[in-house]
Amino acid sequence: MDLIQEFEQWVGEDTYIKQVSIDCVIFGFHDNNLKVLLPKLKLDEDLWALPGGYIGKDESVLNATRRILESRTGLVDIYLEQFGVFGELNRNSKDLVKTITNKIGVTTEEHFWVFDRFISLGFYALVEYSKVTPRLNNILDESCDWYSIKELPALAIDHDQIIQKGLETLRIMLDHKLAGFNLLGETFTMKELQKMYETILDKPLRRDNFQRKMLDMDILERLEKQYTGAANKAPYLYKLKTIK
Repeated sequence: MDLIQEFEQWVGEDTYIKQVSIDCVIFGFHDNNLKVLLPKLKLDEDLWALPGGYIGKDESVLNATRRILESRTGLVDIYLEQFGVFGELNRNSKDLVKTITNKIGVTTEEHFWVFDRFISLGFYALVEYSKVTPRLNNILDESCDWYSIKELPALAIDHDQIIQKGLETLRIMLDHKLAGFNLLGETFTMKELQKMYETILDKPLRRDNFQRKMLDMDILERLEKQYTGAANKAPYLYKLKTIK
């Protein structure tokens, strides 16, 4: 199947709910850095966009989001939260989509449905960085890579605003839903946990206060020490307690 056939199949007018889309902010934590998974679009200019897609007429919003996330990460059962609806009057991707269709040689009618204004549902997803295998959308993408939240490339439409709103919501949910634990492996040290919190909140935290807070919450199970050669300095490993 060539790109034109893929495009025609991808935007089948009878397949999706019109004028509603999903944009996903996929967060990962690596080398003490909060990262976002971003595809680079097939354009003459350097421009990136959030992974996203449409909602099928025969699927729920949640299932559509899970499908999009799996197609981009190779993972299922990803932690996700809806955090906003984006539908400003000037929110228009017509010129961008037209440029992409021209780039791949697709000819469409002037009033083709993907040229219209879209209202987007924003979701953020938290993934374990090492388990993700970034996947391309062959129609749209030149590449798909991780970028630091502090060094984001040029983004299409209002996707920079969507990312910032997703980050703000994640910060609120850190304690409320213990969301950040989904960025870590099954086991972690207290130092790794604190660094993850500090990176997301973008501020330092007092070690003693942070450790006391985590232990007082009674959400962690302490495991064996993580031996690194010096037994007396080896940190304990922890994992999140199973909720019964």
